[in-house]
Amino acid sequence: MIDGIRFRVRTGVPWRDVPVEYGPWNRVYDLFRRWQRNGTWHRILTQPQSLADAKSAITWDLSVDSTVCRAHQHGAGARKQGDSQKEPPGGIFTEPGDHGLDARAAGSPPNCTWPSSRAKSPFRSW
Repeated sequence: MIDGIRFRVRTGVPWRDVPVEYGPWNRVYDLFRRWQRNGTWHRILTQPQSLADAKSAITWDLSVDSTVCRAHQHGAGARKQGDSQKEPPGGIFTEPGDHGLDARAAGSPPNCTWPSSRAKSPFRSW
């Protein structure tokens, strides 16, 4: 059954698609969930990790991979000079100051600041 759990975690298949040679899928899943709830998986990870760390066998370096950073789907192909556009996307209309979200009180700081585009375009969609 542990091999069935390893197979499922390694391949990412749904639990129902775990091969029969590892046992019934619901028994494999039940063992996984039982060990997850009672902390067995956490102990399996942390005990060898702490022993290896005590022997200085682990280097705790941080690596950031920027290939997972992507623009929003609406961020592609925007005009460089927004004021040269004849009308805003979606036509001419008046939009509420909070864009209809009622998310923040007036004058409160924004959640995210993009200084390069904050003041340039009056037609931003966010």
